[in-house]
Parts: sequence; C-alpha cells; structure tokens
Amino acid sequence: MNVLEIEGLTLRLPRTARPVLDGVDLTVGAAEIVALVGESGSGKSLTLRTALGLLPRGAVAGGSVRVTGDDVLAMPPARLRDLRSHTVSMIFQDPRAGINPVRRLGDFLTEGGPVERAREMLSAVGLTERVLRQYPHELSGGMLQRVMIAAALMGDPRLLLCDEPTTALDVTIQAEIVALLAEVRGRFGTGMLFVTHDLELAAAISDRVAVMYAGRIVEHGQAETLFAAPRHPYTAALLAATPRVDLPDQLPAAIQGQPPGLDRELPGCPFADRCPRVIERCRTERPHLLEGVACHHG
Repeated sequence: MNVLEIEGLTLRLPRTARPVLDGVDLTVGAAEIVALVGESGSGKSLTLRTALGLLPRGAVAGGSVRVTGDDVLAMPPARLRDLRSHTVSMIFQDPRAGINPVRRLGDFLTEGGPVERAREMLSAVGLTERVLRQYPHELSGGMLQRVMIAAALMGDPRLLLCDEPTTALDVTIQAEIVALLAEVRGRFGTGMLFVTHDLELAAAISDRVAVMYAGRIVEHGQAETLFAAPRHPYTAALLAATPRVDLPDQLPAAIQGQPPGLDRELPGCPFADRCPRVIERCRTERPHLLEGVACHHG
C-alpha cells in the first residue's frame, strides 16, 4: 500500500511565468524510502511541504496529493491538523531552528504526546530520559537531530518527510542518523520521502530515487539501477559532478550553465540549454516520463 501518492501536482506562485512544480508524479510505499535529488531550487522541499498542506502564500495547486488515501489539497484546516498530528511528520534540515532555545526539550517533546511516549521515542533513537530535562544548547547537533526524529515519531506517523536531515552534520553523525532512519523504517514500517543533495547518501539509504529538475521529475527508478546506468543527461551530469574519494586528484565535472528561472516558460525539456545532447525537438516539445525517464533520447 502506498502511504503517499502524488499525481499531476502543479504549483504556481504569483508573478511567475511557469509553475514551480510542473506535473509531479511520485509514490512512497509503506516501509519504503524514496530519495528525491536535484539542484537547489528544483522543487524538492516544496514537494515535501505539499504533503503537509504547507503551501506558500498565494500559491495555486493542482493535481492531487494523497496521504494514506486522503487528498491533502482538498482537506479543511481541522483535518489537516489531525493529519499532521497522527499520520505524517517532517524532519527539517536544521534542528536548532525548530526548537525553542529557552525551553527544556521535555516541553518540546510532550507537546505531541504524554511523557511516557516521549521516553519511549527517545529510547528508540538511542537517547535517555535525561534529555527531557536538558536545553537544546546542551546537546550536540547529532543528538539534537535525534530529538527531532523522536518528536516526529511521537504520533506514530505512516509517512516521514525528511528535508535534508543530515546536511548540517559531520560524516560520522550523518552515518548514525542514516542507520537510525533505516532502523525506524524496519521497526515501525514507516514510509519516507528523503530529500538530499548527496547522491551517495541517496544511493545508500533509498529503495528508489526520483531526480528533479526545474519542478519536474526527469528520471526515477530503483536506486542501484539508476546510479549504475543513468538514462537522463541531467542524472548523468549530477553523478559526474560528485567528488570521488577514490580519485582525489580528479576534479568533478561541473554542469555548465544555470537552472532556468521562473521568469520564462519551458515548452520543451527544461534541461535543454545545458544538455550536451540537445536537439531542436528538445527545445520545442516536452518529453513525458515514460519507462522511468523524461528524455527524447530515451
């Protein structure tokens, strides 16, 4: 069963020539981790936020975003509050930005449930109940991110949205958080949509990967297959731009040009201006996502 089903999602902002999300189709199954990768500004975080009904001011959404079968975009405010309390939770990139620095962590955690539940969730993420009496500044970044994960699990969510939850952490703590999320998936059967810029991390943690560019999914597939043999030129360019620890003297290849702005429409492929394989058809005809790739070259 899918815990998240996004179909034909569009999102328009005021005074923009094109949608910031343009026909996004995406699913996450129960106990499945799907990674969403791409450059900054591609629409990854906005896609996550639509599953919570957190739309920018003035935004106009189309399509459907179903969480456990219910369309978030059609929910009244009271139903949305219930959804955020019990069905879907989000882990943000910077834990210190989401916790009041002058209140004890116990106050933060028990906003979402009883203290007994907070103790249970802290134990699940490898922390003791001593944390309940501590302030945010008394914990390391990795420990504080564990608190954020515990808070996200307080309502037994079916879907966990992870917005680059390891970006601010060093590699050792990052590995611990990744292992913890994998354990959470196995223990609670939670489905996860995991946004990251780190392709190696995406390959390590996810079952499937979706590659996003200019508000569109340009390629998706099983993580192992997609990274071993990318089919879209943008996916291949992202992989080529990733530093290699086994080749420390070799500089990664930069992707030439800039992502398209929101001030012009994109009638064809959004990657056309930067693609080494571009043909005239790419500039005038939109490629549809067929068999996992949106590219005229297949």
